[in-house]
Amino acid sequence: MPADCLSYKETNYYSRLITDYLEQKDDIKEFYHRFPTIENFGEQMKEKGASFSAEKRKLLEEVLQEQYKGLEVSPAVLGNIKAFKEENTFSITTGHQLNLFTGPLYFLYKIVSAINLASALKKEYPRHHFVPVYWMATEDHDFEEINFFNLNGKKFKWNSSHAGAGKDAVGNLGTTGLEEVYELFSAEIGGGKTAQKLKELFSKAYLQHSNLTEATRYLANELFGEYGLVIIDGDHKKLKTQFIPYLEQELFEQVSHKATEPVAKKLSELGYGVQVNPREINLFYLHAGLRERIIQQEGRYFVNETQISWSKEELREHVQEHPERFSPNVMTRPLYEEVILPNLCYIGGGGELAYWFELKEYFERVKVPFPILLLRNSALIETAKQNEKRRKLDISQAELFLKQHELINRKVRKISNIDVDFSPQKEHLVQQFRGMYELAEKTDKSFLNAVKAQEVKQLKGLENLEKRLLKAQKRKLSDEVTRITLLQNELFPNKGLQERQTNFSEVYLQYGEDLIPQLIEHLNPLDFQFKILTLGEK
Repeated sequence: MPADCLSYKETNYYSRLITDYLEQKDDIKEFYHRFPTIENFGEQMKEKGASFSAEKRKLLEEVLQEQYKGLEVSPAVLGNIKAFKEENTFSITTGHQLNLFTGPLYFLYKIVSAINLASALKKEYPRHHFVPVYWMATEDHDFEEINFFNLNGKKFKWNSSHAGAGKDAVGNLGTTGLEEVYELFSAEIGGGKTAQKLKELFSKAYLQHSNLTEATRYLANELFGEYGLVIIDGDHKKLKTQFIPYLEQELFEQVSHKATEPVAKKLSELGYGVQVNPREINLFYLHAGLRERIIQQEGRYFVNETQISWSKEELREHVQEHPERFSPNVMTRPLYEEVILPNLCYIGGGGELAYWFELKEYFERVKVPFPILLLRNSALIETAKQNEKRRKLDISQAELFLKQHELINRKVRKISNIDVDFSPQKEHLVQQFRGMYELAEKTDKSFLNAVKAQEVKQLKGLENLEKRLLKAQKRKLSDEVTRITLLQNELFPNKGLQERQTNFSEVYLQYGEDLIPQLIEHLNPLDFQFKILTLGEK
């Protein structure tokens, strides 16, 4: 699998916030703690190690042992779980929703980034142990975001009849209705050894497990267990018990809102935009098929759109008795992760890092070390045949990322036997009018507007002629235009990044069990480059 790369800025798919972060621009430095370099992890370990107790380590190991019961566990995973009890063990964490059959390809890239960073740190700090962790977002309730995957340009959607779909935490959802998805998926991928492997993976994950949490844990473990990936579900009473002091701060002091609102405003003023606007209370109430916002009104606390309410004293008592019923939202979940894990680094996509940049002040107020933030690996996977087509069409890798009309216009201009670029004529016209402006200045200044109007009219006329000529050339070169269009559509489904659209099974069918090992080999999380990976035939 030969690999090449582009800068993230060259792809034109990443925000200025992210590209400025990768370039360590001064404007962004106040919004993060340490930049992800091998050297900076040494200081991060000292800080995190001093704040993470032996009791927390013991509890984490116990909960993980419980969550892995009944699952076939590799020696690497078992060793990593047990290692959490040791004071020299730290986690490298990424998180993701419970998307059906992993959802888009970048699910794999996130976890590969965590695995490879843990491996790189082990080489640099051999006396320490580093565990890649996948945090399952079991408490989310955005069912419509996770109930489908895309394969061969088709959408495979789970139409759950579960009464709580869209309201309950998705991890609690039963897997009823996925038999139909399995049948459609099986018909789509056909026969053969690789297809059979994928069918078994889907069947065992979703048809032999009772809820989405268990199904996703099984699937991720099957894909990455040999690399020691530890999968954690934060929806657990023992883990939430450790979070009680922070739950109380959030409910009674609204600390996250007070800390992040000014930061969000500053990010906006710097032109970065705001990923998430904090609420006054950034917690949900999670119980009996319900996950709803907690709001405060006139001295009482309410669960939105229900009859559930408490006084301050009643709520404090309820938190102590049932911490598992309080679910962090996007603003408080990062803190929860860092409270219960000996974590050094969070790995996420551009949108995730954007809301983490709002949180540093919040972490400082509650005295929890802020982790190193790392942009996950990104990649475009092309087959050897697609790479050959690209070369024959004389399209550079950077040009592949252009908007389709820009790419076609550029290539038509390049391969035309006539000049479709009227820039010289436009410049000549501008020079001619410059003399007319000087003449108008010396005679009658009221004439300037008439000269300007005529210049605009004639330039517009040249632009229209250029467009018509380009259109005519596109018709004449329709074969090349068609081949360019087909190639880009294959690599950028729905005119978006492949990793955000295509399910891993589509690539797995082409490359088989070598896919993940090849990703492990070629994706370097500290490289900060967008990878283009060329796959050969199986």
